[in-house]
Amino acid sequence: MTLPAWLNPLLDALDDTDRLAASVALRPGVGGRAAAVLMLIGEGLRGPEILFVERASTLRTHAGQIAFPVGAADPGDADLAATALREAQEETGVDPAGIQVLGCLPAAHVEVSGFDVTAVVAWWGRPSPVGPADPREVASVVLVPVVDLSVKTNRARVRHPSGYVGPAFAVAGHLIWGLTGHLLDGLLALAGWQRGWDDAPFISIPERYLTDRRDTSGGPDAH
Repeated sequence: MTLPAWLNPLLDALDDTDRLAASVALRPGVGGRAAAVLMLIGEGLRGPEILFVERASTLRTHAGQIAFPVGAADPGDADLAATALREAQEETGVDPAGIQVLGCLPAAHVEVSGFDVTAVVAWWGRPSPVGPADPREVASVVLVPVVDLSVKTNRARVRHPSGYVGPAFAVAGHLIWGLTGHLLDGLLALAGWQRGWDDAPFISIPERYLTDRRDTSGGPDAH
């Protein structure tokens, strides 16, 4: 697949060990159970865009939240890239044949569940139809332009009741935060799309996102 020139800074960064380590510095991996997310980048009418899923409102944990396709590694997966592609196909119906893996971020640790989550960065060179492949898990598939993620008015900080402080993004009527916000912030920094969040205002995490905050058995996208 032919890669657009605007991906070059990201490709360079994915080969830079120090910059990769910095991308997960808030919660580096510790050797926990392996899982993977797919950070799928395509090109839309407004430039680069990133695919997210809206979790079903009926799920026991993280109901209604915006996340990357995610899942634990299975014994049959060749590697964590295969895990991420499999999960994305199961959740959104995306055709892996149109996706080119570019690289991975170092694992980020999820203390609540004990998972170490590797973000697999990929280029959606041949887009395919997507939608909720399993409505029991996914309510919708959301493509968010990077320009909306980068604009300062959409950047914020949140403080979880556990004490965790991290970046957040208010877009598409949702708040992207927690592990997803952390990994997204790392990706934007690597690609040169980040506008910073250290001076961003604190905003409250909507109560609907905190209904499972005492659950210690959450999955790999637990916060």
